[in-house]
Amino acid sequence: MGASARERYRAQVHAEIKQHAWEQVATTGVSALSLNAIAKRMGMSGPALYRYFAGRDELLTELIRDAYRSLADAVLAAADSGADVAALAHVVRDWALADPQRYFLLYGTPVPGYHAPEDTAKITSEMMAVLIEAHKTAMSADVPATPFDAHLEEHRHWAADGSAPTAALRKSLSFWTRVHGVVSLELAGHFNGMGFDPALLFAQELDELLEP
Repeated sequence: MGASARERYRAQVHAEIKQHAWEQVATTGVSALSLNAIAKRMGMSGPALYRYFAGRDELLTELIRDAYRSLADAVLAAADSGADVAALAHVVRDWALADPQRYFLLYGTPVPGYHAPEDTAKITSEMMAVLIEAHKTAMSADVPATPFDAHLEEHRHWAADGSAPTAALRKSLSFWTRVHGVVSLELAGHFNGMGFDPALLFAQELDELLEP
């Protein structure tokens, strides 16, 4: 049985609220997210909008889930198409450049007083699993150990693949931190006026990351 007219209307309003929320985040930042402002924009009363979202944090949580799901789907789709480690990095950068505010909602300054639910970590673990598998495939058999490996060997519970070599976990972490480091600095404008092409810096970082 298909959705009723009431259910379709509710889904439409629900989606419209989120669209206005994204527009608000893009123009005023996530800390200024306001359900009352969205209600006014939509010609609704505050109490009417609260029938869809109990409060700001509930709306924010749904935006965060949607953003993580979007990025994870992009990464997983690329992996399913045979993307290597470097190609996965470009997927992340392209996703971020397409919507910087969406990226900063996930990887920018935490919203004061807000704590994301644990299920968002499950989505990020999907992406990390892809990265670990990609690094396992790309690694040579004689990757030298580092001082961090011994520590990481005792703190690998976050990796879904319990059989993954510690070196693959380390390289995946290095990949994730350095890719997001360059992307975050680029989107925040810290390279503006320095005269170089951030895309070339990104490529250089990838080359160093992928060295044996």
